[in-house]
Amino acid sequence: MSPDKLAYMANQIATFFKSRPEDEAAAGVADHINSFWEPRMRAKLFEILENGATGLDPLVVEAAPMIRQPKPERA
Repeated sequence: MSPDKLAYMANQIATFFKSRPEDEAAAGVADHINSFWEPRMRAKLFEILENGATGLDPLVVEAAPMIRQPKPERA
């Protein structure tokens, strides 16, 4: 999946959770990503975050510490 598509999807999740109380929004984004995104998608999200978070909604960036890092793939 392209980084642009992944950022778009993460931003859609953030847009939905912006309707929640502020203290629940970031946790909601993280919970959704942890529950529904496969490890490869989460790994690509962390690559985007490590490379400056370009294109990501600030709420996704705020949620990042609560998103589970996938285990490294074995060679």
